[in-house]
Amino acid sequence: MDFAVLIPLIAYLLFVFGVAFYAYRKRASGSFLTEYYVGGRSMSGFVLAMTMAATYVGASSFIGGPGAAYKYGLGWVLLAMIQVPAVILSLGALGKKFAILARKNNSVTINDMLLARYKSPVIVWLSSLALLLSFFAMMVVQFIGAGRLLETTLGISYGMSLLIFALTVGVYTFIGGFRAVVLTDTIQGLVMMVGTALLLGGVIYAAGGVEPIINQLEAINPQLITPYGIDERPLDFTFMTSFWVLVCFGLVGLPQLAVRSMAYKDSNALHHAMIIGTIVVSFLMLGMHLAGALGRAVSPDLKVVDQVIPTLMLQVLPPVIVGIFLAAPMAAIMSSIDSMLIQSSSTMIKDLYLAIKPSAAQNESKLKLFSTLTTLTLTTGVFLLAFNPPDMLIWLNLLSLGGLEATFLWVIVLGLYWEKANATGAICSMIAGLGSYVLMSSFGIKILSFHTIVPALIIGLVAFLIGNQFGKQK
Repeated sequence: MDFAVLIPLIAYLLFVFGVAFYAYRKRASGSFLTEYYVGGRSMSGFVLAMTMAATYVGASSFIGGPGAAYKYGLGWVLLAMIQVPAVILSLGALGKKFAILARKNNSVTINDMLLARYKSPVIVWLSSLALLLSFFAMMVVQFIGAGRLLETTLGISYGMSLLIFALTVGVYTFIGGFRAVVLTDTIQGLVMMVGTALLLGGVIYAAGGVEPIINQLEAINPQLITPYGIDERPLDFTFMTSFWVLVCFGLVGLPQLAVRSMAYKDSNALHHAMIIGTIVVSFLMLGMHLAGALGRAVSPDLKVVDQVIPTLMLQVLPPVIVGIFLAAPMAAIMSSIDSMLIQSSSTMIKDLYLAIKPSAAQNESKLKLFSTLTTLTLTTGVFLLAFNPPDMLIWLNLLSLGGLEATFLWVIVLGLYWEKANATGAICSMIAGLGSYVLMSSFGIKILSFHTIVPALIIGLVAFLIGNQFGKQK
């Protein structure tokens, strides 16, 4: 084990614990539910931008995405840039309406919003089931990414890497809650940007410049430098359209991003966040995917492509710098999983437990205990499931991402913008959208070569419109 790499990483993790303890002190005097799950609705524009970007840019973008770019070439970098409008689209579509309704109804979770809008406990139960299943799969992806990262850079076993990560993220999330999550997201977003710039610069310098890299990639496979990828995974119209729906348009339906629209301070904060967040996501997407694609010229024979980023870090950066900026991909992973842990905990405690036993809301000490125990239990379960990782993380991540979008996109968007939307339409959309997505994904059913998310969203929309005709009109 290289202690020049390990010591800066330990220092960074201790700093994260310090932030969590600060957040714990800040929430000690406020309402537990509002503080723990939405941070007292006090985010500034910069903090909102960084937590949106950091939550979205996780193991898939820092480990899986660059791995795909390494394997499929520069075309995948072009494909990844489809995600640039993600923050501005999500906050633009949901921001103001979500914030106004959340304050009006005192909502702190996505299920609070759905219950206030549709007045149906059935929607809450369906939503909770979809959330927990999808988040569990997505958290497994983040754990695997962290395990790959620490295993490669520190030279320790995959199991020990998982244990270190589980202890770190589980403890700081359950201590600090939402405020700790967004504060660490802000710091981690800055670390990710600096780390991305250093790594990309290091890769280009190590290979002797851009022109030698392009020549080397062309020698390996001429298709690596084309915008259409390689024959194994051609980036044609249907694939790119599907990818845009999955990782850009469909993000409006992601609960972990939508809940941030409840927690900012004022309209100025929202407007600043839309601009800053878009810039940050653009920089990170371009930098990390380009490093992965160009890195094939530096290290052309990787057997597990998800190891490209940690491998490049060891090859092109000095050990102490590696230790400092190992925090960049760690930050990306931690900032995604902490949001999912908080969302999962809020689903189980706020939406399910308190729905069954409303009187428990009066006992804050009991709620604190249950919330922290739930967070630790979820962390333990994900840790155990992450022991048998797939070869490429990106496909597992996209699978779980699509499940959330197929469930929530139309329920959220039509609920906000269509006054006649009712509970029957919403329930039909959730069942049809998620059911068709799971069915087609499980049996490999393709319609006109589009990704499963495209027909699933169409089915969900049609089911909403039909079901809405039979429901109680507002």
